[in-house]
Amino acid sequence: MDSQTKEALIAQYRAGSQVLADTIAQVPPDRLDVTEQAGEWTARQIVHHVADSETTSYIRLRRLLAEDQPVIQGYDEMEFARKLHYDRPLANALEVIRAVRNASAELLASLSEEEWQRTGTHSESGRYTLMNWLQTYATHCHDHAEQIRRAAGI
Repeated sequence: MDSQTKEALIAQYRAGSQVLADTIAQVPPDRLDVTEQAGEWTARQIVHHVADSETTSYIRLRRLLAEDQPVIQGYDEMEFARKLHYDRPLANALEVIRAVRNASAELLASLSEEEWQRTGTHSESGRYTLMNWLQTYATHCHDHAEQIRRAAGI
């Protein structure tokens, strides 16, 4: 992938936490725990999912950089949602997302071309590169911001 595309993905990644925060700020308090479609997550649950996913991504990125050929473990997102009390307040989850994204964006901006070539194996999808990681997480908050808008009907 060329450096211009990589830089655009890093910028999109960096902006993701603000996009999510701006979106959740638009949700009226009485719409945080409802959804327009049965079986879908509420806005509150989505934010907690993103916080858990972002902390997982934080470790994945660092393992790809620090370990030789790491195995990147998948996890059951629905089980996290069921067991990790996704009915909690949102402020700390939003702060986690912001902090994790800022720290990882800073790290990404400092990588050499050699470091961008590092790989591992994802337990569910096989070969896993830093570019796979970036392409996945660059859009993650944006995609979930749209899901929040749908869930809250805004």
